[in-house]
Amino acid sequence: MNIDMPRLTRAPAPEPTAAIGGTTPSRSAPAGTFAPDGPIAGASLFARYAYPPNELGYCGPTDNRALLQYGAAGVVDQGLVELAKGFAGAWPYLETIAGMAGIADPLDRRVVEAYWLGNRLLERVDVHEFGNSLEDRFKRRAGTTFGFLAEAIPEGAVPHHSFHVFGVYPWVGLLGSHRGETPIHVLQSCRIRWGQVVAVRDEQVDVLSRPLTWDGSQLGFGDPAVETVRGSTGGLGLAPEYVVGDWVSMHWGWVCDRLSRRQLVNLRHYTMSQLDITNAKVAHPGARAAME
Repeated sequence: MNIDMPRLTRAPAPEPTAAIGGTTPSRSAPAGTFAPDGPIAGASLFARYAYPPNELGYCGPTDNRALLQYGAAGVVDQGLVELAKGFAGAWPYLETIAGMAGIADPLDRRVVEAYWLGNRLLERVDVHEFGNSLEDRFKRRAGTTFGFLAEAIPEGAVPHHSFHVFGVYPWVGLLGSHRGETPIHVLQSCRIRWGQVVAVRDEQVDVLSRPLTWDGSQLGFGDPAVETVRGSTGGLGLAPEYVVGDWVSMHWGWVCDRLSRRQLVNLRHYTMSQLDITNAKVAHPGARAAME
């Protein structure tokens, strides 16, 4: 898979001021609206990543304004917990990760981070239990193609959001139901992607990243390009303060978080691992089936 990007596992990520594609942004004062900085509860972290597709009506409860307010304020109460439980796609993965790690709360920060970004909790996943969970959830919906979905399990698939996007979406009809959007647009937008901030302009943020591409047989990454996403709306932002040069994560059209070096390395690693499975380790790649 030619993605013109280092296949990071535990190697250090670039410094926040490192160049991408020949561009080295200079740091400047922030101009946007940000969520509180410092330690954050798992439920608040969940809200940061769950809000963007929820706003678009793709998943979760209908009260997306409340989810935005929770994510922006960093406040956790039973109302937020109930909202999180309403995400039928993400919540069972959190339960799976927590159960296999011996953690009682699916909204434990470590569990939430494992699902959206990736961390070592994913290495504790039991292949058979994970497979059984997927069968319970998706066999009826996938029908005769569930066997194709299941091919990824013994090849190293884990309950990470990238698996749900690249490994599940194509087989359960989720690439053809996003209001006429093309499969590659859905895959690009729904994956948690990383990039480096090059400009902060009130509620908009310009981020340099590598877009997902399709060459006719495999998914990969294109040349670095600037995309404009939202950092806030109506004075509410999901991510803590970031400035030009910082690395951030994005989901659909939003900046979700400022990434630490560890988080950046993990997000790259688990995303690329799933892409490798999708492209080269299964007999029936879901992406190819969706694109053809």
